[in-house]
Amino acid sequence: MSPQHGAPLLLPAAMPASVSALSRLLRSASVVGVSGSRSAAPGCVRAITWAVRQFAPGASVVTGCMSGIDQVARQLAPSALVLHAASFGRGRGRFARRSTAVVRRVAASGPSALWVSAPGRACPAGLVPSASSSACFAGFGSGSWASLALALGLGVRALVWLPVSITPPPSWGLGLVCAGRAGAWWGTPNMA
Repeated sequence: MSPQHGAPLLLPAAMPASVSALSRLLRSASVVGVSGSRSAAPGCVRAITWAVRQFAPGASVVTGCMSGIDQVARQLAPSALVLHAASFGRGRGRFARRSTAVVRRVAASGPSALWVSAPGRACPAGLVPSASSSACFAGFGSGSWASLALALGLGVRALVWLPVSITPPPSWGLGLVCAGRAGAWWGTPNMA
């Protein structure tokens, strides 16, 4: 697959996984949560577009109602379960409640669940994975990273695409899965 279609361009250095191995990881999930930046850069959009196209035909996709990466998931997976912030009350807290519901829905699916994210920026300082939604959504300024923190805290396998200049915090336990010129996929230990 060519880079304009979102497949990672592999670097010649020792790679933990190939594009085909990454594709197999994405196909292995029966339920996939998709989250990411509302103002996604083209690299994020290409990466998530490619990833969603790798999902198994019968996979259930769960996402939110926002622009950016949520919108990409909705467009490419028309049967996706979309949780709308308006269903979670009023005020800014409704977005955190919606995101928490998306993550918990995916986590409840068990070991075949997968969280796919493209936050598009560095993790906010002080945010760490936790099974507590109030700890994750505590005003750090990034719902994408907070959702990923909650997913990891709940034990969900995760794949995260980050632009080339960004790496996940070492304490999060995400290892390099596959790298390209524009960015890299990072994943939980059972994927790297």
